[in-house]
Amino acid sequence: MIFFGEESLRTAVRNVVAHYHSERNHQGLANQRISLELGHLGNAGEVQRRGRLGCMLSYYYHSAA
Repeated sequence: MIFFGEESLRTAVRNVVAHYHSERNHQGLANQRISLELGHLGNAGEVQRRGRLGCMLSYYYHSAA
């Protein structure tokens, strides 16, 4: 990644931290996320994808049924 100033670096770090804590499964927690989003709890509905940092970080979840 190429950063154009301090603000773009801060935005990238904010996105990585948000992905790490709320979207990425953690092996030390039995493949569970650290903090769960209430709207994405179940496994019914169509699979959706959310991308961060130009889709370098991806998160897949089931949409509400």
